[in-house]
Amino acid sequence: MVTAYFCQRPLSTEQVPGAIPRRGRSPVQRDRRTIAGTVRRKIRFTLAGRFEAIDCRFMMAKGFLPVMGVALGALLFGVCGCAYLPLGKMSAEKLKQATFEPKAIPLVGDFAVPYGLHPVSIEGIGLVTGLRGQGGDPRPSGYRQALLSEMRARGVNDAESILASRDTALVLVRGVLPPGIQAGDRFDVEVRVPSQDEVSSLRGGWLLETELREYALFGHNQLRTGHVMGRASGPIMTDPFAHAKKDSVLTARGWILGGGVSKISRPLLLVLRPQHQSVANSARIEAAINRRFHIYDRGNKLGVAKAKTDEYLEIRIHPRYRNNIPRYANVLCAVALRDSELIRQERLTQLEHQLQNPARAADAAMQLEAMGRETIPVLKKYLQHSDVVVRFRVAEALAYLDDSDAAQPLAQIARDEPAFRALALAALSAMDDAVAAQELVELLNSPSAETRYGAFRALTSMPLRHPLTRGEVLQDQFRLHVLDTAGPPMVHISRSRHAEIVLFGRNQRLRGPVSLEAGKDILVVCRKPGEVTVSRFAVGEPDQRRSVSDRLEDIIRAIAELGGTYPDVVQALQEAHAAGALEGRLEIDALPQVGRRLRSSGSSAPSQDGPDSTSFPEGASPANEISEQASDMDPGLWEHVPLFTAVPDTDDSASSVRSTVETAAGSLEEQGAGQSGEEKPWFRRWFRRE
Repeated sequence: MVTAYFCQRPLSTEQVPGAIPRRGRSPVQRDRRTIAGTVRRKIRFTLAGRFEAIDCRFMMAKGFLPVMGVALGALLFGVCGCAYLPLGKMSAEKLKQATFEPKAIPLVGDFAVPYGLHPVSIEGIGLVTGLRGQGGDPRPSGYRQALLSEMRARGVNDAESILASRDTALVLVRGVLPPGIQAGDRFDVEVRVPSQDEVSSLRGGWLLETELREYALFGHNQLRTGHVMGRASGPIMTDPFAHAKKDSVLTARGWILGGGVSKISRPLLLVLRPQHQSVANSARIEAAINRRFHIYDRGNKLGVAKAKTDEYLEIRIHPRYRNNIPRYANVLCAVALRDSELIRQERLTQLEHQLQNPARAADAAMQLEAMGRETIPVLKKYLQHSDVVVRFRVAEALAYLDDSDAAQPLAQIARDEPAFRALALAALSAMDDAVAAQELVELLNSPSAETRYGAFRALTSMPLRHPLTRGEVLQDQFRLHVLDTAGPPMVHISRSRHAEIVLFGRNQRLRGPVSLEAGKDILVVCRKPGEVTVSRFAVGEPDQRRSVSDRLEDIIRAIAELGGTYPDVVQALQEAHAAGALEGRLEIDALPQVGRRLRSSGSSAPSQDGPDSTSFPEGASPANEISEQASDMDPGLWEHVPLFTAVPDTDDSASSVRSTVETAAGSLEEQGAGQSGEEKPWFRRWFRRE
């Protein structure tokens, strides 16, 4: 488009420098209709030689035809690819030298870096009850005084005697809030007894409600506490095979699956780099991101980005990326700041060329995903590519664009390629598509234990929950899932995120004769096939018995009816497995692992760098200065995997990002501290320093 501005009335000779007065002009000069004036122009060109915008301002004394000629000439030169078009006489030799410099399209990652991808550790001091002589009076310490103060504040009478009882124990409670967690979401909690306390075991104990905060130690051993960020309570699960005398460390430590409830929502921030901090850049990033991502709140369409200051933006979590926050941050950083039809067509051409290179396929697919659904036709061209890396990266991007054609390739990769299995299942779980759900159901029949349970966990994380994942809630403590699958029989026990038992295959039976313990009070006895007796013997309570069939689901239900907890059922199943009384295999947290290296032959094996490291094709580099390893981690589906691991930096970009974030965060903190009566930035707001 050519934009020309014309003056409505002729300019005087005083207004136009160098103009010849009308009385002094010769007839030849008047006939030539010489344009007396100056031209201000600004012409930009893209890499393909097309012009993005031409802004020409013509100031003329009189004459219309010469102006149109100049505009047409600018258009012709623009198509030819000139970056700078001088007005006036120009030799052919100079015309050949008039070239342009290619300029890369600026991305959000060039101006800002994400903040808030780190896990937040919160802690508290709690009281465990129901230990039946295995507890003890804690030694004098700051922990004891803090717990006594908390008990008195809650109105507990005779707190000293309760704390000194052998049925209770003081414990340290710790939880981790992953990135993007929302208020009301649950997380796992670790419980342990302080060193040198006389507590033999936490087995069978119940943690009373405990408030969890951030703690920090300052100079001169000054301990400061933050606001309440979560609460925890529930039954404690310990190692059922740990002996109180031989394994005192194991018996004095346990976990509460899903026992923590978050009281806060952790948003994602984009912190502007120091050299780009301005209100204009913050507004540009907000507009660019909101063109690509939006959410619905009570029927209203809202953008996910909100510019708070000239230094940072607050980002809402898009529902499709709720289980993969690091990938969400990578995609945000791949959004282009400038957008037009010509720019998009040019980027499509460049990225399609990069997509065919396995070393650059991950970055190219990420940028295509950031451009939106109009890139789906380009991505679909390479779903059948000969290289598995290209096929996977293309299918993964299509899955987060919610295209159903990605389901079958991802399911095949999850079945055949252990190196990409965890990421493929995470991508399938992000799809709101019936085809993806059916592919996951088919994976439940796989002979691989991690593929089967990984597919089940992906089904539970889909936006629309599949009927197979509803299960049966027993005593409001844990879920029992009985799946009618065609694969080999398997029993799976979860020790992270959800307290659940999954039976792959119906009618799995307990082989007798065998006698099992389910906690301290419940005994399971199978003397002959088809008959099982579940009994409860507790001091001060009448004996209770249940006669059930030898099917595992009936035995588990009977244990729950007699007051058994999830740790009690886990203990019974592990003892049955040790005695060879189960028909199938017993698996615990059989989830796919990231960090496997893809061999040239197509097979995969664990990386020599450790189970938490991720290997990439030679020549691959982190996308948008965020480690692609962080993108590969899925805190929602694979919480047992650390969110970040130490990897060598390929260049100085990683350290630059870290220093930029630290500098920006420090400046924000100082700014918040220096302004009396104003709120501090959110990532320091929760922590009190008074």
